[in-house]
Amino acid sequence: MSQFRVGVDIGGTFTDIVFLGADGKVVTKKVSSTVDDYARAIVDGLAEVYEEQQLAGADIAELLHGTTVGSNAILEAKGARTGLITTEGFRDILEIRTLRMPRLYDLQWEKPMPLIERYLRRTVKERVDSEGNVKDALDPAEAERVVQTLLDEKVEAIAVCLLNAYANPVHERAIAEIIRAKAPDLPFCISFDVLPEMKEYERTSTTVINTYIMPIVKGYLESLRRELDSSGTAAPLLLMQSNGGLMTSEAATRLPANIVESGPAGGVVGAQALSRKLDMPDLITFDMGGTTAKASLIEKTEVTRSLEYQVGGGIMIGSRLMTGGGYTLKVPAIDLAEVGAGGGSIITIDAGGSMQVGPQSAGAFPGPVCYDQGGTEPTVTDANVVLGYINPTHLVGGALTLNPEKSRQVLEEKVAKPVGLEVAHAAYGAHQIAASNMIRAIKAVSSERGRDPRRYAMLAFGGNGPLFAAGMAKALRMTRIVIPPSPGLFSSFGLLYADVEHHYSRTVRRVLRDSDPALLNAAWQELEDQAREQLAVDGFSDGQMRFRRAANMHYKGQIFELTVPAPDGVIDAAAVATLEEAFGQEHEVTYGHRAGPEEPVELVNAMVVGQGIPHRPRVPDRLINEAAVGDKLPPRQAYFGPEAGWIETPVIRRADLTSAHIGPCIVEEYDATCLVPPEATASLDSYGNIVIKLKD
Repeated sequence: MSQFRVGVDIGGTFTDIVFLGADGKVVTKKVSSTVDDYARAIVDGLAEVYEEQQLAGADIAELLHGTTVGSNAILEAKGARTGLITTEGFRDILEIRTLRMPRLYDLQWEKPMPLIERYLRRTVKERVDSEGNVKDALDPAEAERVVQTLLDEKVEAIAVCLLNAYANPVHERAIAEIIRAKAPDLPFCISFDVLPEMKEYERTSTTVINTYIMPIVKGYLESLRRELDSSGTAAPLLLMQSNGGLMTSEAATRLPANIVESGPAGGVVGAQALSRKLDMPDLITFDMGGTTAKASLIEKTEVTRSLEYQVGGGIMIGSRLMTGGGYTLKVPAIDLAEVGAGGGSIITIDAGGSMQVGPQSAGAFPGPVCYDQGGTEPTVTDANVVLGYINPTHLVGGALTLNPEKSRQVLEEKVAKPVGLEVAHAAYGAHQIAASNMIRAIKAVSSERGRDPRRYAMLAFGGNGPLFAAGMAKALRMTRIVIPPSPGLFSSFGLLYADVEHHYSRTVRRVLRDSDPALLNAAWQELEDQAREQLAVDGFSDGQMRFRRAANMHYKGQIFELTVPAPDGVIDAAAVATLEEAFGQEHEVTYGHRAGPEEPVELVNAMVVGQGIPHRPRVPDRLINEAAVGDKLPPRQAYFGPEAGWIETPVIRRADLTSAHIGPCIVEEYDATCLVPPEATASLDSYGNIVIKLKD
């Protein structure tokens, strides 16, 4: 029996499970998410596949998981009761923040409440300067009193973040020893272990978030481990990080800040692998599920990452300067723009009589009205059912039967009549508004960052991505769309392509041209040694390790940085010149200009990524997807706007695209529906991807 690797991704509506055999066999399962206990859907879904495929837990080699448990704890303010110890004078940094506001002219906007209340934020007298020199030594007796005060308040975890500890953690480590002595079982974090970088608010916020969710993530992973073991699934559990790499469950328990945005990362990692396989280096990924839609950029087969993002600030879209609405996490993450537009997004009419879509969602329960589970508000899925795009008897392979009449009734009552439109026209308008919202996300990662979307192909996935991809691409004047096999489960499939990765950084802050190359060499070597040590703990030999360097830089005097690859090997004058030129080029691409050679470039943070490379490829060259078979599917009426109107549209399976089809047509699959509009051409490539070509 073939050994299987399993990818599991939890979404707001469905939990997606993909089994991949060593021989390339692919088995998929889509089950409703269990919001009260996400682990239950995982275990139940695995059990269904075991029964259907005559497998057992012993057939699983490893389980790869993307989870939202960390982000949910932050969004719902259900993290641990946490105390903070910081330097005297910095007690209120979590409230002062960086004075940025997401809505500049909204006088009613209020910043989110700090994750730690003020009375649980305590200070100690100490001072280390930015070069790491101790100016005022820590008083151990005072530190003991502060720790005891927090313990008396019954805190469940303690975060320690002292001024300039990134340059010298001696005082943080002294406080750590006091906590260990007084409360050996209490979770705690020091900022030097979480983020040894400058910028006091970002470092404090990241350390606090890591501490705040640590007991929650630990409890979830331990519970999941117990349930897997009880079902006979003893395979190792690896977690997807926000940056697109995998980490062991043990490492995730120590640094859970790295898995807060693990959910969306899997699909982008899978897209990167597909980009390399198809020799299609430049892609815009579009992932639309039940609650949100996300876009990201793959350039020259490399994913784009941000070094900082915000949790709980609402929709992540648009200018990077419009921040401040959430809790800052300064950890590497795949750079995504997100909008609140998914299949479950609710359609409303605002006070001015205009139609709005999202960001509110019907979620997994009660879900869209057509689910017939108690939903009362019209959603994007209801609109797509009315338009004829979705087969009411085919969702999730027929496991979820829809009620199209309820969709029509609720759209007529709550949307069409209030705006004076015929039902189909109103439903098409909702579809177009949802597409327009999602186009904003694509522009946020492309044209707003100096990239022309017309130069890219669109890779669309998620349960609803293939329904909207062609219309959006046409509006953006993109001409090529790729729909991978099992698009509705592609984020889970992407987990199977990921490697174990660990990201390390350290503030160096030196003007490059004036720096001692030996100091720069030492900085990167120290980070590589850290990565090597962790990969060895993960079970990788020296021959299975790969390291990538990067440099986080700006022109001297700037406060925002750009990141570029750094040369391997010895850093000398030539390497320094290479770094400066790489930064200048990136600055010009991003901002449209670069400074002259007289402007010095300052290195802010040295960075290293350590990867664990398995003995054999994680994914076989050829995959065996069991193609759907059966009787020929009957055509159905579908609405393509007021000009084209209703058209009798062929309904086909993916396998039918071995010869090119000219739209309109609808491709129905177990996990998604792909809409090919009039005049577009759809065909299969040699890897089973649907390729849609639009007219220029």
